[in-house]
Amino acid sequence: MKKLLFFISALILVGISGWSQSKAYQKEKTEKIKVGSVFTKIINRELPADIVYEDDDIIAFVPLRKQAPVHLLIVPKKEIYTLNDIKDEDTLLIGKLFLVAKKLAKENGIAETGYRLTINTNEDAGQSVFHLHVHLLGGRALGAMVNQKE
Repeated sequence: MKKLLFFISALILVGISGWSQSKAYQKEKTEKIKVGSVFTKIINRELPADIVYEDDDIIAFVPLRKQAPVHLLIVPKKEIYTLNDIKDEDTLLIGKLFLVAKKLAKENGIAETGYRLTINTNEDAGQSVFHLHVHLLGGRALGAMVNQKE
């Protein structure tokens, strides 16, 4: 019985360590959070941006590296580091992100043809800016969301 419990514990520990962020990513994330996000600098007008929407809670702008003919970043003004950091009190704000995305998709002529909303969270998803944001992508066929392994 002791051997079985030891084996199960070892499997759990190996599994958990395999699901965590790399040390390098954790360090980079911590450093970026400490200095503040580029999006906060845009919100505070410390950096320029091609702003296409703004209200008291949300700002949307064209990213520096567009990945589709229509590519906008929709960002809450409240700094929330990742999707994992959303709190119950953020419910209305997160819902508003999607309503703004719908509005901008319509204004950009992609509501009927189709568009993709993407939120990258942490290392495996490629999150590099630690301020929650939604990518609105459209204007052409976007293809598969991830590479399929056969």
